[in-house]
Amino acid sequence: MGSTAFQTPAVVKSAATPFFTPANNVGAAVHPDDPKTPTLFRPLQIRDVTVKNRIFVSPMCMYSADNDPSSPAVGAMTDFHIAHLGHFALKGAGLIFVEATAVTANGRISPYDVGLWQGVDSPQFHGLKRVVQLSHSQGAKIGVQLAHAGRKASTSPPWIAAEAGKVALKADEGVRGWPEDIVGPSGGAEQLWNPDGYWTPRALTTEEIKDVVRAFADSAKTAVEAGVDVLEIHAAHGYLIHSFLSPVSNKRSDEYGGSFENRTRLLREVATAIREVIPAGMPLFVRISATEWLEEQPVAAQTGSWDLESSVRLAALLPELGIDLVDVSSAGNHIDQKIHIHTNYQIDLAAHLRKAIRAAGASTLVGAVGFVTEAEQARDIVQEEAQGTQDIVSGPEPRADVVLLARQFLRTPDWVLKTAKALGVEVKVPVQYGRAFR
Repeated sequence: MGSTAFQTPAVVKSAATPFFTPANNVGAAVHPDDPKTPTLFRPLQIRDVTVKNRIFVSPMCMYSADNDPSSPAVGAMTDFHIAHLGHFALKGAGLIFVEATAVTANGRISPYDVGLWQGVDSPQFHGLKRVVQLSHSQGAKIGVQLAHAGRKASTSPPWIAAEAGKVALKADEGVRGWPEDIVGPSGGAEQLWNPDGYWTPRALTTEEIKDVVRAFADSAKTAVEAGVDVLEIHAAHGYLIHSFLSPVSNKRSDEYGGSFENRTRLLREVATAIREVIPAGMPLFVRISATEWLEEQPVAAQTGSWDLESSVRLAALLPELGIDLVDVSSAGNHIDQKIHIHTNYQIDLAAHLRKAIRAAGASTLVGAVGFVTEAEQARDIVQEEAQGTQDIVSGPEPRADVVLLARQFLRTPDWVLKTAKALGVEVKVPVQYGRAFR
């Protein structure tokens, strides 16, 4: 009696991982060229990198890295990061940013932050590479936001501050902080973001500034070796580079202070140094605080502040610096900030910048972040006018080119898949989870 042989279908293993997992491309539109497919689910090419959709995971500090200064693994990502960042990849995000990643040990926001100052073949390098491999196996791209906390360094995680009844809490030597090595463009108690929660900084010397620029470039090289797809420079929220940009916090009288040209010098040098050491085809982003929300405050009347017009001037410099996308946030540099919060308050800033960039004839991309929670909202922010169809929203000029979500991904890790369903877009799902989508 004969028998019938059943052949198991071939399963394509991901080439990205040393372990077995099928190669997935979660969250990619099954029909990306269909005119009915919203821009949100159309691929986006930035230099040599193609992102499968326009939904990015914004950098989010998790305060869960190795924090033992005597350990070679200090600043390295842990198993927590595999789970935390990996499930965004498993659920379809196009580009996932690792949290703010310090380029020097004293550039961490807290002793529990991720860093990338040790170089290739270090625990920091291998921790990042694990996250890259898993994310690539799911078709996601990985970005690293390179950062230096400046005068807002050596603080405690927010939940520890909250337990003490404070908004911010200093981290001293007893909890592995570095209160004697807090730096900024200028020194003194008047430079404190919050006198109760932050250490008094000292002013960086010119040679130390050059060291910081080299540190950004060295960390960028390490990230490239780990397989990262995109780099972002953190120049927002009162951290080191932003504090140089703003006349509120930058009181220097040398080539790094005073005029707009001088105050933007550190950012320009960092961008140039990074672009020189990364592949020509690798995208480079910058996150900025488009405004400090100080225009109506006495401090701005005295010194001026970094405002939306300053950001428009900066945006004009980005193409020559090799920066491909400006990630638009706001605030974080002075305790007197007065934010007029509403659902679109940062999206409006992104739209203003994008309009100014396009009016100047530049093609720099713009990312919108903040209170992006709903499928239709995200669709409308980036929607480009459809050609030859009226079946989807066309309307006005896009307000941004991509959306970045943070807290919404913490609340709803499968936001990409739920958004696709809400918009009627057929997308690919992880084959391991296929039974849930039949």
